[in-house]
Amino acid sequence: MNSENPYRLLADWLEKEAADIRTIEREAYVALHEQNDDSAYRDLMRSKALKLASLAEQGDNIVDVKDRPDLRSAMNRISRFSQSAAQSLEVGSVFFMSALLYPEEHKDGEANDLENFIAELKSLA
Repeated sequence: MNSENPYRLLADWLEKEAADIRTIEREAYVALHEQNDDSAYRDLMRSKALKLASLAEQGDNIVDVKDRPDLRSAMNRISRFSQSAAQSLEVGSVFFMSALLYPEEHKDGEANDLENFIAELKSLA
């Protein structure tokens, strides 16, 4: 474990994950809307969900909450991202996978839930 500020460590790591997810989403948009490739779109949405589903386990390797009860809330939030993604994979719903990170009232160009969480972590760092 690293001795740096754990909120900063989580924010930096999640920032890279969020950027990867945005890239997957852009590729999925092109596949669906420009190439009319439903299969590629499904595969990309599955990749997004798999990446999100793995966040909780990866986060446990980045920070140790054993001696830091203040981190439990942040780790629980990461776990909820993972649980929602795992559920979308279990159900096999491409719509569910595409909606991960986006509340119903989300508007294009706004930050998604993961990006908003990263901003919260940065404010605690």
